[in-house]
Order: sequence, then C-alpha cells, then structure tokens
Amino acid sequence: MYRYFIQPQLDKFNNSLIGYEMLIRYRETPQDRWTLPASFENIPIDVQVNLLKATASELALKIGSVSINFNRKQFLNDCIASAVIDAQKKLFPVKVVVEVTEEAGEDQYSLAAIEQQIAKYKANGLQFSLDDVGTGINVYDHIQPLLDSAEEIKFAMQNFRAEKREAEIPKELAFWWQVAQEHDMRLILEGVENEQEDQMADELNIPLRQGYYYGKPHLFKLNADR
Repeated sequence: MYRYFIQPQLDKFNNSLIGYEMLIRYRETPQDRWTLPASFENIPIDVQVNLLKATASELALKIGSVSINFNRKQFLNDCIASAVIDAQKKLFPVKVVVEVTEEAGEDQYSLAAIEQQIAKYKANGLQFSLDDVGTGINVYDHIQPLLDSAEEIKFAMQNFRAEKREAEIPKELAFWWQVAQEHDMRLILEGVENEQEDQMADELNIPLRQGYYYGKPHLFKLNADR
C-alpha cells in the first residue's frame, strides 16, 4: 500500500509555515513499517494517479503550497500530468509545486520535451521546482537551460552527506543562493538536522527551510484508513 507522508516547509525569518512536501511511502501490510519504495519508477502509474487524486480531494490545509516529487520520466507522463493538474484544481488556492528530482540515466529525455511539459503545467496554474541542485546530474551546467522556467530550486544537504561532500556545503549553498536570487527564484534548504545547520542558514540569510530539525514527515491518513 502506498500513502503520502507530508513534511513542513518553513520561513524561518517570518516564523511561518509556507507549505508541505508530499513524500510517497510504502508498506506491504498494516504490521509493516512505512519505507521508501524500492523503485519510484516501478510504482504503477494508475496507483500514483489514484493516490494523488484521493489525497488532493482530502487535503484541506491552510497553507501556501504542496510539493510533489517526480523523476523526469514521471514528469513527462501525460497521465500523471493530468492527475496533477486535476489536483491543482481541487486544492486551489493552495499552489501545487512539481519538483523534478535527479536520477542517473535520465539524460535521454530531451530538453525540448521537458520545456514543453513545464509549459503545460504552468499554463494550468502549477509551479516548477528543480530538486537536488548541486548533486548527481543536477549540476549547474546540466540544469542551466531550465533555470528561467523554474520558480524554485531545492538544495538537499542530505545528498551532499551521501556523497561525502559535507565540507563543500557552505560554499555550494552560497553559490546556489546567488543563482536563485539572479533568477528571481525561491531556494528551499532541505535536510536541516541540527542547530549548527540552522545557524549556517541564518548566516547566509536563507529563510526557506525543511528538515528533521523543524519537523519530520508524518503520515497523511485518507478517510479510507480511519
């Protein structure tokens, strides 16, 4: 069974909740623990679409936005796009932000196809976010052509930890914060886990944050689960 967990996104300087990120999780039976799916790509399209529609119809949160993650293959799938557009209509005036994550082996998708899909989403009132900037394939040269189409970038410190690049975080974060300002985008700092990292973000004057230090993901129960 698949369900969404939601994690808060904060504006630290205004001390306000700005939105939630929706994170899909899986468990085989009610006795099992919720875990990350072994492969996001192997989740059946109809399962993703139906879960998204069910969640959107019950999500009544007085917040600015909800963010949903897709890899590039999922982002380009027209069935998923239709479900997300339908979710935006149900959730209005809450803004739906579509986050495109980086995964190895996704270079085969053309820039033109991605830009066309971005235009489709934005024409229906959604926003576009580039996740995982600075790690994996989402380095500056690779995503530079998409920056002017994005309302948001996300800098995931947990990815730098996984790549044993913790020492690079302050310099890389400062670089991407400058990129965000130059392109008039939001930057959300992900993976803030302790007071030291919170203070680093303070020193760099980065207001928008997400991480265990502020709140862990928690299960969004559907009416069918109650």
